[in-house]
Amino acid sequence: MMDLNKQAFQDEARELLVELEAALLELDHEGNDPEIVGRAFRALHTIKGSGAMFGFGDISGFAHHLESAFDQLRKGQLAATADLINLSLAAGDQIKKMLDEAAGAGRADRGRSDDILAQLRRLTHTPDAEPVRAPALAPAPQMVESGPAREWRIRFRPTPEILLNGTNPLLLVRELGQMGELRVQADSSAIPALIEMDPERCYLAWDMLLTTTASEEAIRDVFIFVEAECELTIQPGVAGGPSEPASDVSRPGAKGQRPPDTDAGGKAGGPAATASIRVSADKLDQLVNLVGELVTVRARLGEVAARSQDPDVVAVSEDIERLTAALRENSMSIRMLPLRATFERFRRLVHDLGADLHKQVELTVEGAETELDKTVIDQLNDPLVHLIRNSMDHGIETPEARRAAGKAPTARIHLSAQHAGAYVLIRVSDDGRGLNAAAVRARAIEQGLIAEHAQLSEAELVALILEPGFSTAREVTDVSGRGVGMDVVRRNVEALRGSIEIASTPGAGMTVTLRLPLTLAIIDGLLVRVAGAYFVLPLASSLECVELTREDIAEAHGHHLAKVRGEMVPYIRLSEYFQMRTPRPEREQVMVVETEQGRCGFAVDQVVGDHQTVIKNLGRFYRNVPVVSGATILGDGTVALIVDPHRLVQNAIGTLARGGARSGTAASKSQLSPDNPIHSKGNTINVA
Repeated sequence: MMDLNKQAFQDEARELLVELEAALLELDHEGNDPEIVGRAFRALHTIKGSGAMFGFGDISGFAHHLESAFDQLRKGQLAATADLINLSLAAGDQIKKMLDEAAGAGRADRGRSDDILAQLRRLTHTPDAEPVRAPALAPAPQMVESGPAREWRIRFRPTPEILLNGTNPLLLVRELGQMGELRVQADSSAIPALIEMDPERCYLAWDMLLTTTASEEAIRDVFIFVEAECELTIQPGVAGGPSEPASDVSRPGAKGQRPPDTDAGGKAGGPAATASIRVSADKLDQLVNLVGELVTVRARLGEVAARSQDPDVVAVSEDIERLTAALRENSMSIRMLPLRATFERFRRLVHDLGADLHKQVELTVEGAETELDKTVIDQLNDPLVHLIRNSMDHGIETPEARRAAGKAPTARIHLSAQHAGAYVLIRVSDDGRGLNAAAVRARAIEQGLIAEHAQLSEAELVALILEPGFSTAREVTDVSGRGVGMDVVRRNVEALRGSIEIASTPGAGMTVTLRLPLTLAIIDGLLVRVAGAYFVLPLASSLECVELTREDIAEAHGHHLAKVRGEMVPYIRLSEYFQMRTPRPEREQVMVVETEQGRCGFAVDQVVGDHQTVIKNLGRFYRNVPVVSGATILGDGTVALIVDPHRLVQNAIGTLARGGARSGTAASKSQLSPDNPIHSKGNTINVA
């Protein structure tokens, strides 16, 4: 149990360090903002208190000295200078290394800890190091203030499960006693009969009267790392009132009352006992995999029920389908996390790179509450790091150059996220110099990527920066120049079945958009049949389905155009695109989807219906087929390919554009016709 608690502390400490880092970087911009200082102080206080409680004395002691400095900030005795913020960031990095050492990954340099504390003492004008004390065993000196003493009435009622987390409530009471004169009355009314007692549960509560010069905030800070696991009431005492501990809240156990946090049987419990739990990512992945297998088995049961026509079997199949859908939605929602934590950690990267490159840069964030599958988020860090480093080094100018160009000396990098159907769009944009097309072209010719007289469109020219080894930098630095950054972005995004778009305006900046799937596990799809083969279209991208007859085809005069609500919508015949040589049926169904290029249709032989699609990887053989994002297994064991509508339309238009350029004619979506085949060898799939 203690090992589990230590692991829980390490996980919580890392989250608190992210919060501390974010607060420090905000403080660098906002100055001595009391709210931001309080955030940093509370993070340090929690690390200090929890560290001492779970046996991490070195981390607790180190955090204690930093906490003391931030207490001076809270009192206005110290200014939030750049030196203090940079030193605090370095201290946060050192705590991370100490956590890594405790987890068996590397060793923390103790000399570095001593050096940071020595610099901290000079900044805070503390001549000698304060003795390191475990916060739960001794008072925190910064909590005791000068001024007249006053009385505080405190009710502390921990949840019964608090002991399971390794917390000793008596140590918290003892810490209060070090802040002044404390009178304590234990409330034992919730203690059950001996035969019902669980030795691992806490049945006591405490009513206390504290006479101290400390503020309410300082008293509350004692309980900061157990605040979610207790009922805590702190109220000013009444002058001349009774000296015994009391509370305005009715005392538990009074005659005729049942104590709070107990049920009718007298057993301790309560709604606040288990607000949340930590689950390892491996267990969560295993759960999702099992749900995926259940979805596949449910599809098989549906096939059996449809063939048997037995009302009882059909009823059971429908119930299983309903429960499986609910289980799938719940399990997938558990894996969905907001992007805020991922976005916020890049503030530190921008801060440090700005100092190294002597550039003034501000990071702004939008859409941080957008949720994405944890598996996708875990693989998103490296691409975003390379994009931000690329903007900082190549795109953003020095303050002097920006002033000369009529811009503000402080540049801006904007990180945003938004939902778009079954995808999330993540954009990294800057207001720098933009992409130098001439320099990109010259460098590509120099590296032999294109011929000297090659005619490239703007999109093709921009895409060159994603090639392996390509870089416009003439010198290799710590930040860039080796030509691997953007290649890493491309590879990682493609591994996630996503896509990249780059837009640049000379002198105004560049925007890189990553289109990523919401999840890599299970999606809602639309099952369609084409010449005996089955495909799945993501339901989130599908708008509607229309019927296409021979008369409609004749009215289009040889073009692939369908009339949808008075508007002509271009469509792609999947049988032609995938070179499936079959006769054209009398009637076809056109699935209309929303893509980046606008509305487009896919002509299929039959729309089978909705399908809960468990995504399976296809392996290396289909790695160079971007229009297929995976496969799924149907109820009868048949494999259906999952089509990526956005890439398919993009690829078809690109193929037509290249064909039009060769023939000297303009290419557009309206050219999707039988005389203009919509496929290339790289997209040929044998589905027969």
